[in-house]
Amino acid sequence: MSKPYSHIVLGLGATGLSVVRYLCTQGVVPLVMDSRLTPPSESVLAKEYPNVDLITGEFDAGVLMQAEQIIISPGIALSTPAIARAIKAGVEVVGDVELFARALNHQPACVIGITGSNGKTTVTTLVAEMARAAGMSYCVGGNIGIPVLDLLIEPADLYILELSSFQLETTHSLRCIAATCLNISEDHMDRYSSIEAYRQVKLSLYAQSKAAFFNRNDILTFTNEWGDLNSFGLDKPQGDNWGLREGYVVKGDTPIIPVSDFALVGKHNQANIIAAMALADRAGIEYGAMKQVAKTFLGVTHRCEQVGLINGVRYINDSKATNVGATLAALEGLVSLDGHVILIAGGEGKGADFTPLSKGLARVKSLITLGRDGDEIGRLKAGYHSCSSMQEAVTKASELAQPGDIVLLSPACASLDMYENFMARGDDFKERVLNLDEQSMTNSALFTEKQDA
Repeated sequence: MSKPYSHIVLGLGATGLSVVRYLCTQGVVPLVMDSRLTPPSESVLAKEYPNVDLITGEFDAGVLMQAEQIIISPGIALSTPAIARAIKAGVEVVGDVELFARALNHQPACVIGITGSNGKTTVTTLVAEMARAAGMSYCVGGNIGIPVLDLLIEPADLYILELSSFQLETTHSLRCIAATCLNISEDHMDRYSSIEAYRQVKLSLYAQSKAAFFNRNDILTFTNEWGDLNSFGLDKPQGDNWGLREGYVVKGDTPIIPVSDFALVGKHNQANIIAAMALADRAGIEYGAMKQVAKTFLGVTHRCEQVGLINGVRYINDSKATNVGATLAALEGLVSLDGHVILIAGGEGKGADFTPLSKGLARVKSLITLGRDGDEIGRLKAGYHSCSSMQEAVTKASELAQPGDIVLLSPACASLDMYENFMARGDDFKERVLNLDEQSMTNSALFTEKQDA
């Protein structure tokens, strides 16, 4: 390479483009590299930053090793051979969240960090809604919505970040006012050597927080490594921690709100709301704002989202359930509702062990599978129905369902074998369900016409 670069950005998706934007505002012109021949943001880079060079194709270790700093996108593994060589040679490799953390290190802690295998988006959104209700200026980003470096464009009182394990691998300098690891279940086993390796990355957030909250009902979220921790749970708390007592959310001995007032249903959502309240409390949000949100918040798109009621059958979109733990949580959350469950599951399993699903499948009336690893899930329940498309799966579900039943899309898998992302998968499910509704109304109209005739 004729010209050395002090900073190299790896990956030119939304995150990579935000890093380029940030570095250029700091007076640094980086080199961008992407293993894809046509990166998603290539045209935007060429238009907005014509002086920034882009190299596509396989990463060149020689180029990487001459940099002072590599800023890597979360989807690229640190174990990639060329990157591993650069790390061994002493090149600093960080992510966009680490740059964000360093940019805020001159001011008081104003970040809430949220990680875990499941529930991250729900809790992040809940905290954001509580901040809104309290009249605070806040920003939400990270693994949800806006890349973190773009949040720095407008200053805020509070930054609420959803953080994935991939992001935490390269983040060491966050100073959170409060943080949590909500739960741990097997996920991304195609990238981690073991669940313990995955767990340790998640728990690294605790050391970067003034107040860290573990889940008393999930022992994998607890660690002795960083001394005293705070906690939340669905049981009676000790000390000044958060939990449940006699049907009320409590902080220590102080009752806050009865769970019967929650708009969301299911034990997993009770845990999510309690965790959000614990975090919001540390950020100075008053109980009134928390209670207002708990009473009105109906959930996030693609996470146990009620799509419709058709011929007495309730259809629920839980496409964001991309691992076994998320699907088990969804099934557990529906226990309190009347009706049998017809589950649609399957996709790209990411090397996961599906065996723990057996307990949840025992409560499922019918199992419909699709996607690359659908049959692997199907082997856990006799008489499952294998489908090749979402259209076929929804049609089969509607044939099997009786009035009062629930059709749940909760795949326990990633979507990339069939879709661009889990949002596209959920949207496809919703479209097929709405088509059922239109067909039902058409058939009803035809029946009425015949009766009138």
